[in-house]
Amino acid sequence: MTRALLTPVLRTLPWRALAAGGATALLLAGIPRMLSGAPDPWLGLISLRGAALALALGLAFLLDDPARHITSAVPVRRPLRVGLRVALAAPWAALCWTAAVFLVPGEARPPVGALTLEAIATAVFALAAAALIIRRSTVTGPGVAVSTWLLCTAAAAFLLLPDNWSLLVTPDDPRWTDTHERWAMLLAVALVVGTRACVEPLRAGLRLRPL
Repeated sequence: MTRALLTPVLRTLPWRALAAGGATALLLAGIPRMLSGAPDPWLGLISLRGAALALALGLAFLLDDPARHITSAVPVRRPLRVGLRVALAAPWAALCWTAAVFLVPGEARPPVGALTLEAIATAVFALAAAALIIRRSTVTGPGVAVSTWLLCTAAAAFLLLPDNWSLLVTPDDPRWTDTHERWAMLLAVALVVGTRACVEPLRAGLRLRPL
């Protein structure tokens, strides 16, 4: 059953949105190399964070499926359908992120492990939000709403969070380790929410009319 689904699911993936997200990520990551002068670590950090956000924006469209109300009738449960989409897109996302990391000059490259954690958490949040919208509504394309929400959330995190809860600090900041512990907690929450949202809601049973 899973093998039979691979080709149809692969064809229905939103490749244009994914390609746009990947191309934007690579463009942002390549900015430090386009500028003359010594590599700037701060610019490298901002470029990689922008690349992570661009990839997440592309992945926000991963669960868009115009044929959702048709495929919901097939004998394949939603967790498998969603899992196949994620499994097929994950190598692409990993390849784009790896290329983005290496585009940043070594002298300007921030700690890769910590930035990768931020990128994964952002992407999982986008997917969890899309899965939640699908579970609680009948829309077939949550990508636009999720990408808008993700941009607003990123702006709010940068502008409105207090200093002791900041999620966007520099590597030389003493809060760097604590900040990424919070990123790890956010990733765990996003995984739980996304997994729960992928479970198909129970349908109410048939009500018997009184005779």
